[in-house]
Amino acid sequence: MPNTSNSLFPDKPTTAARADWVTAHCDGGARGNPGPAGYGAVLQDETGGVLAELSEFLGARTNNYAEYSGLLGCLQWALDNGCQRLRVVSDSELMVKQIQGKYKVNSPDLRPLWEEARRRIAQLERFEISHALRHKNKVADQLANDAMDRGMKRGQQSVDSRAKMAPEVRSVAPVVAGAPRGSSGVGQSTPHLPVTTKPTGAMLRGFTRDGSIHLLGDARLPDGIFVKVIPE
Repeated sequence: MPNTSNSLFPDKPTTAARADWVTAHCDGGARGNPGPAGYGAVLQDETGGVLAELSEFLGARTNNYAEYSGLLGCLQWALDNGCQRLRVVSDSELMVKQIQGKYKVNSPDLRPLWEEARRRIAQLERFEISHALRHKNKVADQLANDAMDRGMKRGQQSVDSRAKMAPEVRSVAPVVAGAPRGSSGVGQSTPHLPVTTKPTGAMLRGFTRDGSIHLLGDARLPDGIFVKVIPE
């Protein structure tokens, strides 16, 4: 782990059943800013064994939104599976330093994500977050790109229901000891914040491929109208 990690809430008591650390490498990205976005994460135990892999398509979002979504996904997985000590590694210097309190959160779009992340962090006994260069975060980066590929492919195929774009979570090994009551003991993902992909006005977002226009999310156009395409 890089030596730039920052420990938050270091004085909280811990319990023997939940003393093991889980390390989460997370990444997020967008093809365009905003554009088709997704995040990926891999969670490992103290021996390096993979506990779960997270991969979610987010619709048309910014890079920073996707980075925060990755952090929120890791935090929710930890809470859902009884993990009380979590280390997060991200290649987003902005997000890491905002969570550490070194940078202010001025963006109105990121502020709710930052507040939600802090709320979830406060439910853990110990939390650390550190910055790493992208080449040290290859697995999470690939999972984020997989999510974007899936989302763009589904947009091309005119997905009829947003439920089909649910986060993909692969549980690779048993979760940590001390899972909360009612937990199934396998990796699960809880939506981090509501994501609205339906258009709220006349402006719709999409992308072009092979000469065709593909709308993002579950947006639909009625038959028989003309559209104007503006490159971003």
